[in-house]
Amino acid sequence: MSLELNTHYGMTIKDQLRDALINKKCYGLVTDSTSNDSGRPVAEANIHTQSENIDAAAVHTDPFTCCVLPNFIQDERFLEGLKDELLALDFHDKSNDLYKFQQSGALQNTSSHHISGLRKFLYEDFRGWLRDVTGIEFNDTVDMTCSKYNYTDILLCHDDELEGRRVAFILYLVPPWTREDGGLLDLFKTDEHFRPTRVSKSLLPKWNTFVFFEVTPKSFHQVSEILNQDKLRLSISGWFHGSSVPRPETYIEPAGTLSGHLQLQEGLFVKWMNPCYIDPDSHSQISSTFNEESQIQLPTFFNEDVSEDLAKALRSPEVRWTRRGPPDRRSYEVARTDSYPLILKECLDVMHSELMFLLLSRLTGLKLHEDVEDSSSDEEDTEEARQDQNGKYVKNSLAMKTRGGNPRCRVEVRRWSHGSYTLIHDTDTVGSEFSLDCNLFLGCGEWNSNCGGFISYIAKGEDEELLSVEPQNNTLALVYKDTDTLSFTKHLNHRFTKLSTDGEENAFFTISLVFYE
Repeated sequence: MSLELNTHYGMTIKDQLRDALINKKCYGLVTDSTSNDSGRPVAEANIHTQSENIDAAAVHTDPFTCCVLPNFIQDERFLEGLKDELLALDFHDKSNDLYKFQQSGALQNTSSHHISGLRKFLYEDFRGWLRDVTGIEFNDTVDMTCSKYNYTDILLCHDDELEGRRVAFILYLVPPWTREDGGLLDLFKTDEHFRPTRVSKSLLPKWNTFVFFEVTPKSFHQVSEILNQDKLRLSISGWFHGSSVPRPETYIEPAGTLSGHLQLQEGLFVKWMNPCYIDPDSHSQISSTFNEESQIQLPTFFNEDVSEDLAKALRSPEVRWTRRGPPDRRSYEVARTDSYPLILKECLDVMHSELMFLLLSRLTGLKLHEDVEDSSSDEEDTEEARQDQNGKYVKNSLAMKTRGGNPRCRVEVRRWSHGSYTLIHDTDTVGSEFSLDCNLFLGCGEWNSNCGGFISYIAKGEDEELLSVEPQNNTLALVYKDTDTLSFTKHLNHRFTKLSTDGEENAFFTISLVFYE
């Protein structure tokens, strides 16, 4: 069997592509520079760059060079046979912070008639054509798999960078597709630090369409979430390999501001706190569980009335929200400090208070205050606490003795809605120290883990999950992290839009703090 590239791409697209790749001063496929008679770069003058123009070959130069070849293979019977062979393969669930979909094994190990024919065509004939067009010297590495994306599957923002990868490609074998189905190939703009900023072009998958682009510090892209429950996004993807090229120095994101505890009137603390958590009788059991498991979840952490009022205030138009990125690390909203309602300010004062530092010290055994418990006075302090009915037991029940340390914390007020997530990143500064993750969930209804939105903790370099924390209303989740523990919030998928919450909008909130000893 011999496959041929659609003759439409013989010279026309080859010339267009070569023209589109000129005048790239850095990280382009070629580095020549020229212009046409009008003085404009040839790419700008001659190339169709509208993503909607999928019925004709197109070379997109913004936000980075990407070539789209519709009707890639001329033999329709071959494509149908290829699809049948692919669907007969064994697929494995792939799910982590970055993605959720199903993937086959390496197709270079598959001897099926149509798959091996496509592999030979891509890595012999087409690779030679691509080398002529781009000037890149490819090696003999074969790297291709098949992917199935079903409802709510996704591949979040990334740049494909890995040793030896030079050009990425995708061949789509999908049914008739619309933008409402999701599953678009989104291309991101980047800033001066080569960080992705926003989607500037979205390419619609189409049957027998082949897409390829160079892997560079600017090639950030994603497969948007599949929104159609009845369609399968089937594709073959892979890379042409060659010698790696130098990359710019990785931008290190500055850490957030840390602060120590605040002074707070004891009465305000008592107003907010569920009495069971400041009752010394509960401390030993909570501390024992935490010391054994390095985590605990404390339901009904605040008094119900203030918790409900706080959730209601967070949903009010008074609070203004800003999207926090960049998208290769996170996407959620944070409340602007200049729009905090009074009840939120009160809540943050409570969470930042010296009494909270002391309480968390007592519940976890961590040194979150310069004072730690004087065990010799436990019995006396407990008795005093039981006898005092005016709130004074708070101070007495947290009897401490002086000990050195510099406890501090950072805080964010976050809104989570459909599409929110966080990712693990090699250069994260947060998490590089021993710390206590403290997440208070608000405005959550009944939860279904199939929606995503849970916090997953894993060991560095391992795939196995250590712990999963699901949103539970008015629950404080405490997790102790060492320097080898990483965490992410799983992408909040389309199922969440059908999940009832306790408010009018599909969103929940977290008061998220990180404490350091």
